[in-house]
Amino acid sequence: MSAELWPDVQPDAARRLMLAAVESFASRGYHATTTRDIAGAAGMSPAALYVHFPSKAALLFAISESGHRQTLTLVESVADRDESPLDRMREIVEDFVAWHARRHTVARVVQYELQALPEKEYAVVADLRRRIEHRVRDVIAEGVEQGVFTVSDVRTATRAVLSLGVDVARWYTERVNTTPKALGRDYAELVLRMLGATA
Repeated sequence: MSAELWPDVQPDAARRLMLAAVESFASRGYHATTTRDIAGAAGMSPAALYVHFPSKAALLFAISESGHRQTLTLVESVADRDESPLDRMREIVEDFVAWHARRHTVARVVQYELQALPEKEYAVVADLRRRIEHRVRDVIAEGVEQGVFTVSDVRTATRAVLSLGVDVARWYTERVNTTPKALGRDYAELVLRMLGATA
């Protein structure tokens, strides 16, 4: 599972530590989790953790930065297509929601432990979040210009769209009787209505 979540992270021990950190942060919260908790969950000694990550904060940053880069890539890959704003918005929401459902435990840590990041690392993640927001906002603005969407404020509409997707990580579990893909499709239809989409 860790290889699927973080294919670019090497060695495997580092990925195991990230996975253990995700599970610990999600169940206990960042501040209540110790490096000993994380190392133990990964089947390592606390000293082994420091070989790969200098601190608990560095682990959180690695998880958060990776998650935000993955979602930025996802959004950019659709936003750059030569399709109508309506089709691109549908695909962005489908993929963004499905990602947050499929990786809900990671996404919960990525989205809801931001304030625990040190200032410098927070700035890096905040920039990634701005870039995601800007790409979605550009698609909505283009739709408004073309008369495809009708919204009173593009910035507010963008934040509402992203907030819907992010919130999936808060409540989604494997017990939910809807697949991530199906949920993405349902959310996409809701978002298009919210944006006042015309056929």
